[in-house]
Amino acid sequence: MDLETLLSFEWSLMTPEFIVLIVATLLTLLDLFLPKKFNRNHLGWIGLAGILLALVSVFGLIGRDPGSILYDTFRLDSFAKAFKILLLAGSALVFLLAIDYEPKEGRGEYRGEFFYLFLTALLGAMIMSSSGDLITLFVGLELLSISSYILAGLRKTNVKTNESAMKYVINGSISTAILLFGMSYVYGITGTTNLKAMAGMLSTVSDPQHLYLLGLAFFMIFVGLSFKIAAAPFHMWAPDVYEGSPTPVTAFLSVVSKTAGFIIVIRIMLSIFAAVPTGDEGFPMLFALQDYIGFLAGATMIIGNVVALRQRNIKRLFAYSSIAHAGYILVAFTAMSYVMFDSIWFYLLAYLFMGMGAFAVIQLITAKEGSEDISHFAGLYQRSPVLAVTMAIFLLSLAGIPGTAGFIGKLNIFLGALMVNPSHYVLASIMIATTVVSYVYYFGIMTQMFFRPAAGLARAEAAATVQGEVPAARRRLPTGTTAVIIICAAATILFGILPQLAFDFLQSNFNQFIDFMQ
Repeated sequence: MDLETLLSFEWSLMTPEFIVLIVATLLTLLDLFLPKKFNRNHLGWIGLAGILLALVSVFGLIGRDPGSILYDTFRLDSFAKAFKILLLAGSALVFLLAIDYEPKEGRGEYRGEFFYLFLTALLGAMIMSSSGDLITLFVGLELLSISSYILAGLRKTNVKTNESAMKYVINGSISTAILLFGMSYVYGITGTTNLKAMAGMLSTVSDPQHLYLLGLAFFMIFVGLSFKIAAAPFHMWAPDVYEGSPTPVTAFLSVVSKTAGFIIVIRIMLSIFAAVPTGDEGFPMLFALQDYIGFLAGATMIIGNVVALRQRNIKRLFAYSSIAHAGYILVAFTAMSYVMFDSIWFYLLAYLFMGMGAFAVIQLITAKEGSEDISHFAGLYQRSPVLAVTMAIFLLSLAGIPGTAGFIGKLNIFLGALMVNPSHYVLASIMIATTVVSYVYYFGIMTQMFFRPAAGLARAEAAATVQGEVPAARRRLPTGTTAVIIICAAATILFGILPQLAFDFLQSNFNQFIDFMQ
């Protein structure tokens, strides 16, 4: 490619990616050359400013017509813009948590790496959302995955962290191998890696042997991606990784990385397998295999919610909760209703705020108590009424109680499963039943906070007063974490009472995502 051709591309389509890349490079150089005494938290604020600038640039691109560069390997369509907003908003909240994060081992000599690895993972997720080619999709996926592996194992002196990082790498490598194997079949049949060109060629496939290979490719790709979104029975890595990782990394994996996982699921599955005709009537393969996706969605909801009932570690409990929520989103993907994009986008938006807010409270409590056992939430209302009430808001939203964003998200998915023909009554029933099961462990945490006495609270407060320290109940909360809790609580209530704000935003700016397949 000569210089003239290179300069002819409309590089402004990649403005958000360039901003994140430049900031990540800047943080890398600053961390390398600044003296060790320099407070690395300042790098976090620089990174946060970069993320917010990238978010502003995405909003600036909303009114722009869909376009592509680099021979249609990078696409900026409505889908990319809508999901980049979620990725950047979630990453900004993670950065605020990371700046305030105080590991048990001390401030940590890897604080600088902590920030720019987050940015490289975010960059990979953003590339995935705009990919129009299997190669760019895979590059974005691996950029996200490899950065996540390192982040999960950043605390090298912590035994649980080492174990979780090893399990994450092994499971991630296996899933990547399966995914690549499935992709190779599709490439072998079409002779191209471009998603648009693949769809055009696959729409005319009629050879039974090719259809058989494409069926195998579908299952391998879907299994590989199921690892990425922690869908059962490929969820086995999630509880250990969530427990062993630093809390901001756990929040990132639970919210932002899961959003990226569903981005690649939608990109690959709809672009490729919705174009493959099967049977005499040319029924798309993706619709013909809906039952298999539905089975996985049902198993994910059941396993995630039932196993969560036995968890005592709060981060493991939220790992299984996250698995269950992946199942709810898979219900929307299984139904393939005309509101699928809107339902998935809104649910991920709601989950972003309620999940990130819950992890902000978890970070405060576990750091103060030095333990992740649920019993340490006992008496939280006596110690800090505001924290207890905001955590209750997040838990009620995760449980899907009316008046919260989580309820609206689940309601949209439930209605979407029933509005198609034939309706998915079994999946809708499982969704209701497992949601009821989730009340047990969500309300169990609330019972600890509001109705259980704080063990040794009076003794601890008296000891702190004698030693001249500020009692924990009156201790000032970290600025960044407080901001996350306030923003998430406000958004959870706002989108629960006025969900039309989000849907009007989607309708007026993204035009039903009709340019997704163009």
